[in-house]
Amino acid sequence: MNAYLYNNISTATTTTVCSTAGILHTIVVNATAAGTVEIRDGGAAGTLIGTLKASVAEGTYIYDVAFNKDLTIITGAAPNISVSYLVAGA
Repeated sequence: MNAYLYNNISTATTTTVCSTAGILHTIVVNATAAGTVEIRDGGAAGTLIGTLKASVAEGTYIYDVAFNKDLTIITGAAPNISVSYLVAGA
């Protein structure tokens, strides 16, 4: 059975959520902050998948998109977000 993995981020930081190819399922904003959330494929300078604006509303944001190298999340402030994803081939 394939189950989504997750990573919770609650600081202003750059986080490699998954270091291989996979599928980004959702980002759940548990608590908002006055900073953007960048979603990238291939590290901090990699391809931009999307951006959640500063002070985005709390809720679930569905992506269901593939990433090819790694899944990196850059938080510009200290939100509380949960990222769910699948690892390719798992």
